[in-house]
Amino acid sequence: MIINSIVAKDNKTKELVKRLKTGEIAVINHMDIDEVAAHSLVLCKPKLVINASESISGRYPNLGPGVLAKANIPILDCIGNEAFSIIQENDILEVVENEIFRNGEYVGRGTWLTEELIIEKLESTKKNFQNELDKFIENTLEYAKKEKDIILGNLKIPSINTLLKGMHSLVVVRGQDYRADLQAIKSYIDEFNPVLIGVDGGGDALIEFGYTPDIIIGDMDSVSDHSLMTCKEIIVHAYPDGRAPGLERIKNLGLEAIVFPAPGTSEDIAMLLAFEKGSDLIVAVGTHSNMIDFLEKGRKGMASTFLVRLKVGSKLIDAKGVNKLYKESVKLKHLLILTIGALVPIFIVAALSPPVQQLFRLFMIRLRFIFGL
Repeated sequence: MIINSIVAKDNKTKELVKRLKTGEIAVINHMDIDEVAAHSLVLCKPKLVINASESISGRYPNLGPGVLAKANIPILDCIGNEAFSIIQENDILEVVENEIFRNGEYVGRGTWLTEELIIEKLESTKKNFQNELDKFIENTLEYAKKEKDIILGNLKIPSINTLLKGMHSLVVVRGQDYRADLQAIKSYIDEFNPVLIGVDGGGDALIEFGYTPDIIIGDMDSVSDHSLMTCKEIIVHAYPDGRAPGLERIKNLGLEAIVFPAPGTSEDIAMLLAFEKGSDLIVAVGTHSNMIDFLEKGRKGMASTFLVRLKVGSKLIDAKGVNKLYKESVKLKHLLILTIGALVPIFIVAALSPPVQQLFRLFMIRLRFIFGL
């Protein structure tokens, strides 16, 4: 196998896909490629993905490499940090078998992550999964003890301009299957006109579907400038001590923002904000709500999410995966009912028509002659 093309390289896959072009070689350093990252790479249609790290480390069953394999995008795995540091943006690479060359000079080698090897590696994760689950639960409970007072009662909620009291709130995270889920609830959005809250890149997801976010909330690391300049209100998620690294970006764009210091994830505080400001219903799309989601985000526990969902649960509807529950389709029985309904008035009009009545009489007379009646 020989593959050659220009390089697009980044330590963060979510940053790389913003500039990765069709037919280029994507060079990443991504341990345990998750589904969201894989789908974003597939949309860019690279010729090859070269990963400095292990695409499947064996800690948990991450499904990203399988997504790439299904899209026929080859993965050259585990080339190492030294080769990764040598390869530069816009280099022309040639991959011969499993070896990488730049301008004819050897750079390094990796392992082809075939579909068979992916299945084998995922199978091996079952052995480690129980240990990961134990550690995850312990971390969740440990941090839940530390954060329970803050999350459940003593967290200061900032004043905002957007009216949430008595409204439905739609909290959108650019997580797994967010496009399919947004499509599935589009009729709900159009009918009920909820307050649209994008969590970081969730703002881009809303704009992608033709909506203008009312609020974008997050640390501002994965949302586009266009979304920030289009939305009506920006809330920067800060550390509990008040430090807000994302605020500098907002100021550089000449925009204003409200700072919300809080522990946990940005999607947690988006739900908490909607709840505390009096939303009648909170609909969440693409959120992270299970162990695999959090391990893919590099988190060791989900204390804040656990606590927030306990608090807002009476008003929360999680629309994650709703596209799998209900897919609108036209069934044969529906077409049959529609056809019958359309034919009924035609038969009635025809029956009342004098020419048709005359033909019917002639037909009945002919039958009598045939059968001797």
